[in-house]
Amino acid sequence: MINLNRFDLTSLRLFVAVVDGGSLTAGADRFGVSLPAASKRITDLERHCGMALLQRGQRGVTATPEGQTLHRHAIEVIARLEQLVQAVDDLHSGATGHLRLCANPSAFGGFLPSVLAEYARRYPHVVIDMEDALSEDGIRAVQKGTAELAVIGDNVPHEGLETLVCNVDQLVLLVPAGHLLDGRQNACLADVLEHDLVTLARSASLTRKVMAAADAVKRTPRIRVQVRSFDSMCRMVSFGLGLAILPRAAAALYAQALGLVQIGLEGIEMERVLLLAMRSRSELSGPATALVEMIEESAAPFSAARHSPKPAG
Repeated sequence: MINLNRFDLTSLRLFVAVVDGGSLTAGADRFGVSLPAASKRITDLERHCGMALLQRGQRGVTATPEGQTLHRHAIEVIARLEQLVQAVDDLHSGATGHLRLCANPSAFGGFLPSVLAEYARRYPHVVIDMEDALSEDGIRAVQKGTAELAVIGDNVPHEGLETLVCNVDQLVLLVPAGHLLDGRQNACLADVLEHDLVTLARSASLTRKVMAAADAVKRTPRIRVQVRSFDSMCRMVSFGLGLAILPRAAAALYAQALGLVQIGLEGIEMERVLLLAMRSRSELSGPATALVEMIEESAAPFSAARHSPKPAG
């Protein structure tokens, strides 16, 4: 029988860092310990478990199948302990709860700020811990338990998570005033792809959507600049470094201030659908449940038709 008292938080966190970083050195650097000390902790952990947890090689380490199982459970244990620490801190500060949320750029540039402002008004003693993250990173945060909720694009794989539609917007093209396409009510995708583009990272759900649309017409987008936010995208467009495709709500924030022109699009699926993802609604904290209910209220017109239940089993 494994002795639970011999599992210590530091060794588990070190093991997760080693697996995620792909080397003992990465884990040691993260925790500020020497490489021999890190190696001894991992060896002791393997001895206690009675099995090899890491496959060691010249290029680093990878988790064995047994190590992958421990890695998954260790992440959950660490996340729960971090939630415990946050709860105790909240009690000391007088807060009544903690909302942990990740959201992609489309959410930050669109519906989310107004929803959170109303949430803060209704629940002034809830601490909001929010991170601007690409959809894939938000999904990983929910899977690991470091966030309860994530706003993601609907075209990003999210198997095993429960989702509901939280917003639907329309994509538009942003061009500088006086551009060749300025003056058109709509521009077809084929014409847009004749020009350089400014996009988010290629892994971003919005960029994937643009790439898929281009692939459908057998074209390769000329991505000149990749940035991390809509603000940076629009600034690049204003300086003539390329055109940008983004949700209408976000485009409206920058068009007037930066002298940009919004143009409709043809030849691409115009709807930009955002989902609110969670591991299981029944497991959400009170603050997270309250936000879900608020978002359901605002998304009522389209939420029911697009609800995606968590797979059975």
